[in-house]
Amino acid sequence: MLKAQKLTLAVLVNAALISSAYASEQSEAKGFVEGASASVLLRNGFIQRDKKDGVHDTNSWLQSVMLNLESGFTQGPVGFAAGVVGDFSFKLGDNYHAGNSMIALKNDGQKDANGRVDPYDQWTRGGGYVKARASNTTLTYGTQILDLPVLASMTTRNVPEYFEGTLITSHEIKNLEVVAGKFTKNQLPEHIASDQNHLDRAYVWGAKYQFNDQLKAAYYGADLKDKLERHYANVNYKQTLANKDSLTYDFSGYHTKFEPGTTYSATGPANEDKKNNIWAVSATYNTGPHTAMLAYQQNTGNVGYDYGQNGDGGQSIYLPNSYLSDFIGNHEKSVQLQYTYDFADLAVPGLSWTTAYVYGWDIRVNNLTDDAKEREFFNQVSYKVQTGPAKDLNIRVRNSIYRASDEYQTNAYIGDTNEWRIFVDFPIKFF
Repeated sequence: MLKAQKLTLAVLVNAALISSAYASEQSEAKGFVEGASASVLLRNGFIQRDKKDGVHDTNSWLQSVMLNLESGFTQGPVGFAAGVVGDFSFKLGDNYHAGNSMIALKNDGQKDANGRVDPYDQWTRGGGYVKARASNTTLTYGTQILDLPVLASMTTRNVPEYFEGTLITSHEIKNLEVVAGKFTKNQLPEHIASDQNHLDRAYVWGAKYQFNDQLKAAYYGADLKDKLERHYANVNYKQTLANKDSLTYDFSGYHTKFEPGTTYSATGPANEDKKNNIWAVSATYNTGPHTAMLAYQQNTGNVGYDYGQNGDGGQSIYLPNSYLSDFIGNHEKSVQLQYTYDFADLAVPGLSWTTAYVYGWDIRVNNLTDDAKEREFFNQVSYKVQTGPAKDLNIRVRNSIYRASDEYQTNAYIGDTNEWRIFVDFPIKFF
C-alpha cells in the first residue's frame, strides 16, 4: 500500500514539472486580494424521525450560518492562497429528543428524566486552510470539506463534516484529475471537537478521466490506519438518442477490508476478517422534463458496507440506492425505481419532484435469519427562486417511509421510521 501511495505522489510531482497540454490555472491568477471571494449560507433545517414499535422519536430543528472566505492566488510561477470555513448554529425548540446528526449534544453525563442528553443552545466550528499552486497542481492544507467517493464529507445536514489534512489535486493532463492526500482529523456535523470522530490517519488517492462527451471513469482508494482499506471504481456512459433524449448507463462499486477490532454498526463474524463488496448498475432515461432510473445493488462478503463511524466520511456511499436507508446490509440485494419531473416544462422553472421506491432482500442478520427485508418509499420537492431579491433561495422538502422485517429492526439497523426533512437555504455572496 505504501508503494502505491509513493507512486501516486511521484506522478503528481512529475506532472507539475512537465509542460501542460493546455492553459495553466496558475497563469490566470488574479492576485491575493483581487481574486478573493466571500459568502455565507443561511440554512434552516428540520428533521423529524417518527419511530415505530415503541422507539423514541428523534426531532432536530436549528438555524445555521456557514461562512466561506477565500483569497485569490498570488501571481507568479507558484501562487499562494488562504481561506476560512466555519459555521455558527443555534437550536430552535428544546431539542431534548435530538439526534439525526444535527444537534451538538453535551458530554457532561447529565440527562433528563427520560434519559435524554442535554443539547447545546449554540455552538461554533470551523478552521482555516492554505493553498499553493504551480501550473495546474494545487496543494491544500488545513480544514476541508471533501468530495471523494472514499472520503466524503456529510453535507446532508445543517452544517458540513470537516476533515483536516493535506490534499493535492492535479489537472496537468486535459480531462484527467489526479488526487492524493493525508488527513488526521474528522469532525461530523454534530461534533464540537475538531477530531471527535477519532481519526488517526487516512491516506487517499485516485483519479477520474473524461474520455469523451459520452464516457468517463474513476478509481479512488483509501487506507485508514487500524480501521479499513477501501477501493472504489466507476464507469459512466451517456448515449444520445433522437430528439435530445438520452440513456445513461452507470456502474459503481466498493471493495472494503476492515481491520480487526474496527468499530462496526452491524455485528460481524467472530474471529474472521471482515470484508465487503458492494456494487450497483443503473440505467437512466431522460426525455424532456421526465427522468426515470432503474438500479440494482448487491452486497457480498461476510459483513455489510459501513461508513462514517471509522472516520471515513459520513457520505462515502456513491451508490444509487441511498436515501434514508442505504440498503447496505450483509449480502443484501436491492432494486430501485426512481422518477423525476422538472416543472420548467410547465413554466415553473426551479421546481422539481423526485419519487423513488427501493426494495431490499436476502439480508443476513447474524443468528437470526438470512432473509431479512427492507423497503423505502421516498419523495422530495425542491424549489429554487429564479429572480428577485430572494434569488437562489432554495427550499427542499423530503419524506421517507421506511419499513424492515422484525429481524432487521433497531438492534441491527435504523428500525421502522417515517421521516420528514425540510431545509431552507439562502446564499449571500459579498464579493
